[in-house]
Order: sequence, then C-alpha cells, then structure tokens
Amino acid sequence: MQSEIDPQREAHDDRRVEDYALIGNTLTSALVGKDGSIDWLCCPRFDSPAFFSRLLGTRENGYWQIAPREEVKKVERRYLDDTLIVETVFTTQSGEVSLIDFMPLPRDEGGVDVVRIAKGIRGAVSMRLAITMRFDYGSVVPWVRRRDDGLSAIAGPDALVLRTPLQLRGKDFSTFSEFTLRAGQTISSVLSWYPSHKPEPPGRDPDEALSETRQWWREWISRASVEGPWTEAVRRSLITLKALTYSPTGGLVAAPTTSLPEEIGGQRNWDYRFCWVRDATFTLYALLISGYEDEARAWRDWLLRSVAGQPSKLQIMYGLAGERRLPESEIAWLKGFCGSSPVRVGNGAHGQRQMDVYGEIMDAFHMALKTGLGRNDEIWAVQLELMNHLYEGHWADPGSGLWESRGPERSYTFSRVMTWVAFDRAVKAVERFGFEGPADDWRTMRDTVREDILRHGFDSSRSSFVQYYGGKNLDAALLLLPLVGFIKPDDPMMLGTIEAIQRELVSDGFVRRVDTKAADDGLTGDEGVFLICSFWLADNLALLGRRKEAKELFERLLSLRNDVGLLSEEYHPGQRRLLGNFPQAFSHVGLINTAHNLTRARGAAADRSSH
Repeated sequence: MQSEIDPQREAHDDRRVEDYALIGNTLTSALVGKDGSIDWLCCPRFDSPAFFSRLLGTRENGYWQIAPREEVKKVERRYLDDTLIVETVFTTQSGEVSLIDFMPLPRDEGGVDVVRIAKGIRGAVSMRLAITMRFDYGSVVPWVRRRDDGLSAIAGPDALVLRTPLQLRGKDFSTFSEFTLRAGQTISSVLSWYPSHKPEPPGRDPDEALSETRQWWREWISRASVEGPWTEAVRRSLITLKALTYSPTGGLVAAPTTSLPEEIGGQRNWDYRFCWVRDATFTLYALLISGYEDEARAWRDWLLRSVAGQPSKLQIMYGLAGERRLPESEIAWLKGFCGSSPVRVGNGAHGQRQMDVYGEIMDAFHMALKTGLGRNDEIWAVQLELMNHLYEGHWADPGSGLWESRGPERSYTFSRVMTWVAFDRAVKAVERFGFEGPADDWRTMRDTVREDILRHGFDSSRSSFVQYYGGKNLDAALLLLPLVGFIKPDDPMMLGTIEAIQRELVSDGFVRRVDTKAADDGLTGDEGVFLICSFWLADNLALLGRRKEAKELFERLLSLRNDVGLLSEEYHPGQRRLLGNFPQAFSHVGLINTAHNLTRARGAAADRSSH
C-alpha cells in the first residue's frame, strides 16, 4: 500500500468485485474495499447519483479511504456476528489495526450516516485518511468549508458533513490526514448526507450508533427460521436481501450498483438499482420459507402498487417506489470498472415487452395465498385485468424474453410457459381460494397454451425445449419449467432438456444463461456463468433424486462467495473472478431456495409450483 496517493496507479487497475463488502441502512448502501476505501455510495437512495464513484472511475471521482500508510502484510475481514457491520483488520510490520464500517439505521430527522471506527490492536501503526467528495457520479466538485469538528461540502441539492477529531489538510480538491494508532486507541469519523436546503442534522455518537446498529441486525436475523448444514450461508444471504430492501416501500433492488461488467472490458454493463418483476415469486418464496412474513407482505404490496394500471403497460421493472420511467443514459467521464465502458445510468429495458412477467405476477400472488399472507380482493381485481388482457389473445404476443434481449422480439418458450402459469394460477385461485372468475375459459386457454408450447417450443431433433419458437438455441431459463409446475422433472422432454443444457451451456460445472456467440441479442462480447441458473440446475437434480450431484454443485456455488459471504450476478471460471453487479439479490435468493430444497425431503423444490 502506497504512503502517497498515486493517480497513475489506477491506470493498471487490478481490483476485483469480490474485494468489496456491503454496508447499508435499508435506504441505500456503500461498498468498502479490502484497502479500506469506500468506493461507491449513493444518497439518499440506492438509485440516487453517487458521490463516491471510484468503483467506476478513479479516485478523482470520489472515495473515502482509511488505511495504514505503511505496507500491509495481511488483510482479514468479517461481519460482526449476524450483522451488516464489517470489520477489516490490517497487519503491518509495526502492528495491527481494526477498521469497523457500518451505516446506522435512518433517523427521524432524515439523512444518511456512515460511521468508521479505527482501533489500534497491537503496536503503533501509521495511518492515513483520504477523502475526495464528488457529487453526481464524480462530475461535480462541491464547495468545501473547514470547521472545528471536520469539514462540510455542498453542491446543488446535496450536503455532506465529515465529523472527525483528526487534523485535516486540503490538497488538489481532496482532504487528507496522517495519524498514528497505538494499541487500545480509537479514532472515529462520521460522514453524514442531508438535503442542502434543510438544517444540518445533529451528530451521532459512534459508539452508541455501533451498539444500536449491532442490536438491530441481531434482533432482525433472530427471526429467521433456518436449519440444516448451510445455516451460516443462508443467514448471510437473508441479511443481504434485507440490506437491498428499500424500507419505505418494501421494494427489493436487484443490486446496489450499476455497470459492473459481465465481461471485463465488455459492453454488457447495466444499471441494476431497480426492482425486477421476474424476481417476485422467487423472493417471496425465499422470505416466507425463512420466516419473514412482514418482509414478504411488503414485497407483495410493492408489487401490487407497481403493476396496477393498464395491463398492456405492464413493465418488467420499476423504480424503488414503483416509478415507471427509468431512462437510460451513458456517463462518459467514468472509465468503467477495470476500463469496462460504457457506464450506464437508468435501464432502457424498462420499456421492453416481456410476456413472462404476467405469469410471474400471478405466481407471486398465488404463492402469497398458499402461504397464508391473506386474501386481498384488490389484488384479485388487478389479476382479473391481467388475465383479461392475456385471454384476449395477447398471451401469444412476442417479446424480448427473460434475459432482456436487445435484438428482435420473439416467441420465447419460457415466456410462453409463464403465460401458461398465469392461466394455471388463475384457475387455482377460483378452485382453491374461492375467487370469482371464468375458470372454464381459463382452463381451456391453459390447455391451448400448453399445446402451443409442446408443438413449437420443443425440438424433437434435439430432444430438448429451445429458447424461442423456430430456433435451435438453448436457454437456462428452461430449467424453471418443472419448478413452476409446467412439466414433471422426470418427463423425457425435460430430461432431454437438462442433458442438452449440461452438454452445451455448462462451463466448468456452472451454467451459462445462453450461448452468447449464437444469440442474436443485439450485443457483442461474452459474459460469465449466471449464478442463479446453476442453483436452478441443482434444484432440478434434487427433484430427480440426484441429491449427491445437487449437493456437490451447491457446495461449489457456495465456494464462489467472497470472504464475507457475498455473491455477484456472474462468475468467470477461467479467470476465477466474480462478474456483474454486486451483491446480486437474485443470486442470494437462489442460494436460500436451493439450500432449503436440499435440506427438506425429496420433491420439496416443487413446493412453489402448482403440484
């Protein structure tokens, strides 16, 4: 580790996604690197502009580092107990220091706080604090003022206050401090964001905030109903899901980052700081089987509010509060993670037509009923409108598919299966839960859709279902067919599909979404293996009674977690590194569900289906 900051050093950026740990307060979050640098923080929400953007640029785009000035011999990290408080221990020739990072839960006065507590453990270590504040994704240099307890910064709607006992000095629009930590000595610093037009919030006592935050997370995870050999991994995944929940609305953000690449140097870089409808049923299932009924109800209610309106205007994703306009743009001044550009803000896929979302919504509400979240006639009124739209013939509309292809619209097999799911769950709402609706018409249409899928979505020459009608390509989403109840897991058509996916889409034992070289998705380049697809394969193997294979695959997936138990969207087997936005809710949902399925008796994996 360098004693002075060298901007040129970042021209040879060797950072990895797995170098980061997550801290958060259920409004937003930050990523803290192994080097003691907070490189990503958006305030006041997950999808707000960042004022630490080094993750996607350089130090000049904003960061806050506390670390030894001398060479670091060893770095060890852990979350304290079952919390979202991360401790990093640096060992140097001179001694050992601990850095504790966390974000307290929101205060009534509003604002966002980040607390950093540095403590000497052994010896006397020369330390350095460096902070560069840059608003609006690193493009705006704020007006910085020195004050007795630190400094303040303001630009447009944003204001920051750094409270610290350290002596600070400014240089080149950044702020630094050098100090020595001796054994037993503690120095705390608190950074607070607040709207610039409002009064500055009072300071927070770091030790009280640490105690309160630790107690809150421990009480929250104590509600978990988790058993089996993978309890630690499941509990960490549940904490991660809670950290990715926007508590005012119950919306679950897919990831707290944008533009972390699916291929280093590639263009498949997307903004994931929104809520995807496709995640609905999987997330509900994960929360409910783990004992979190309140969180599941909040997610269900977010889904209801977001999708209410014209069925023809149904979107695949929404903002944290259900916002519909998520315009996509590129930020030219950020070079991208390890030079992977462009950096994108917003997501143009929000305007795509994806027919699978109708089934995912119907399945989510079906799951809520099955697990006792309670009958809701307003939800049924929305469902009736969705079903009327499909029944009018729109079930056969083409779309962009689950993976948000930016190529031509097609009749994707999985999307068509999910329209079958929509009719199936509508029938069951009448049969099992007493709702009023044209069940006979829906049964007939369910059979019609099924026949259409078996005729056009299955290639007998390949003995496999295919990605879209008239095509030959495979799609890992086809692994969901038995999980949603469309087909039995041991049906020869499904067995052939599993064998084809294992033969053509598996790399080093892990599953790719599609063959990007054969896919006409409007993009160039490659991507890693998509982690949740491998969890789906493990679920299929468990359903088939091949539990040894399923367990081995699951254990390999667990081994991909970083040192603090976090997973990203993808993994590159050759480079042995995590890829994509991080941490990824979908990956942690898959971990929770597969662990549950493997822990329970054979056949449990189909519990979320209609069987």
